[in-house]
Amino acid sequence: MAGATMDSELPVEPQSLKKLSFKSLKRALDLFSPTHGQFPPPDPESKKIRVSHKLNTEYGGVKVATESSNRTAAAKSQAQQNSTSSNVLALSGPEKSNDIQKGGLQKDLAISSTGQPKEPADVGVRSTGIVSGHVSSVRNLSTSAIMERIPSRWPRPVWHAPWKNYRVISGHLGWVRSVAVDPSNTWFCSGSADRTIKIWDLASGRLKLTLTGHIDQVRGLAISSKHTYMFSAGDDKLVKCWDLEQNKVIRSYHGHLSGVYSLALHPTIDVLLTGGRDSVCRVWDIRSKMQIHALSGHENTVCSVFTRPTDPQVITGSHDSTIKLWDLRYGKAMATLTHHKKSVRALAPHPTEDCFVSASAENIKKFKLPKGEFMHNMLSQQKTIINSAAVNEEGVLATAGDNGSLWFWDWTSGHNFQQAQTIVQPGSLDSEAGIYSITYDLTGSRLITCEADKTIKMWKEDEMASPETHPLHFKPPKDMRRF
Repeated sequence: MAGATMDSELPVEPQSLKKLSFKSLKRALDLFSPTHGQFPPPDPESKKIRVSHKLNTEYGGVKVATESSNRTAAAKSQAQQNSTSSNVLALSGPEKSNDIQKGGLQKDLAISSTGQPKEPADVGVRSTGIVSGHVSSVRNLSTSAIMERIPSRWPRPVWHAPWKNYRVISGHLGWVRSVAVDPSNTWFCSGSADRTIKIWDLASGRLKLTLTGHIDQVRGLAISSKHTYMFSAGDDKLVKCWDLEQNKVIRSYHGHLSGVYSLALHPTIDVLLTGGRDSVCRVWDIRSKMQIHALSGHENTVCSVFTRPTDPQVITGSHDSTIKLWDLRYGKAMATLTHHKKSVRALAPHPTEDCFVSASAENIKKFKLPKGEFMHNMLSQQKTIINSAAVNEEGVLATAGDNGSLWFWDWTSGHNFQQAQTIVQPGSLDSEAGIYSITYDLTGSRLITCEADKTIKMWKEDEMASPETHPLHFKPPKDMRRF
């Protein structure tokens, strides 16, 4: 008792939490580092020894049983040959017995004088089959290292440099809702909730022109590659054609019963497509202002539309969570894709391949054209409402979310290689971090985003990045989803 009292009265040196943590970490490293350390690559000789040892461990019992059965079978066949009667013809002679020794399993039949096959009285052969089957059915985990691994069918992603924000353009007095780049790649225009359209210099970001005429927010913009025309659409039900030589409206297209949410130009023929809150996609003749078709069939707002130069085909996405493929010649639906569960707010065709992506709040899916066959889902989920998507020729897909997230994907594999987050401007609320529209310039090296903090941001690839500084962390999925 006295000794225990003296021990308890000794002063205990207080140890810091940092010191204790390092001590525990050192103990863990001493325990586990020998088993988890990095081993040098094995030489061929040691690999051969290891494989032969594992094979011997796995199939040693079968080998011993087979050799003993071979000896037994050889002895019995020799005995049968010596004692063969005149009325029985034995098919297994010395040559047969040699074949049996090579093969390791005896299968001989004695045919009696009555012509009925007689089973051989060879118990050793029958027991061999049982032993070998039993031994081979027991799985030895030591052979897992030499088993051939099944390669994944999923394509490996191409390495892409991460993107960074390099310019913030201010000038609008409301949410910036739409953007379009000029075919000459020298300027771009943006439409805003402040009811104006502004034209900016692409290289410097300076404001060149402001156009007024809409009486509500401008939700869609498109620039013609064949004429000096720009088209705009907005919540005021108006679709306008601007002559950029005179900087004024020269035509208006009347017909929508509610706000116009999306707008697209056909690349080769003078046709304009507009989709709105009246659930109809309308096809207009640019020159005559006549409505060619009213593509009706959606049950809710048509919020995204695009068309292709090769086929007479229009693709629309809607709040009713469906995608429709339309035949432009007859104005009728060719197919309806019902893969999504929520609103399809964004569609993005690949510039060179015959396929497109559709973005919804629950997933991003890739489809093949012209029939709309489902290809695969993207390998991550952005978990937010996706307002816009864009693809460049290098295979970088960008998707913009309502919470300010800007994700970058590899087009071929669907691998998400970067998750960026926009920064709201000083004085804006955190809830104003949404991105409403994105587009690449014609080279695909610059990305323009239109945001809820009333700014336009421009992004480009990081020139300093390399596969060593930003390695590719890719884990292929187990199987390809069919829906």
